[in-house]
Amino acid sequence: MLSSREYAVSTTEDRFIDIEIKLAHQEHLVESLGQRIYEQQQQIDKLEQMCNLLVQHVRDQARNNSGAPLAHEPPPHY
Repeated sequence: MLSSREYAVSTTEDRFIDIEIKLAHQEHLVESLGQRIYEQQQQIDKLEQMCNLLVQHVRDQARNNSGAPLAHEPPPHY
């Protein structure tokens, strides 16, 4: 049978182990979230670049067609 002191030490060790386990899970979660944020930022950067290219393309098309009349095509449902 455990004395009250031995029981307290055992309980303290169990709590310490539980805290270490939780800390390990938290560290893993933080690393995973950091990686996900990095991936999302890369995707945002790529989308911004694509958007800028699209804006430039539209501006170029507007400059090239500035004197030409717009084609009047009926909508697809006609």
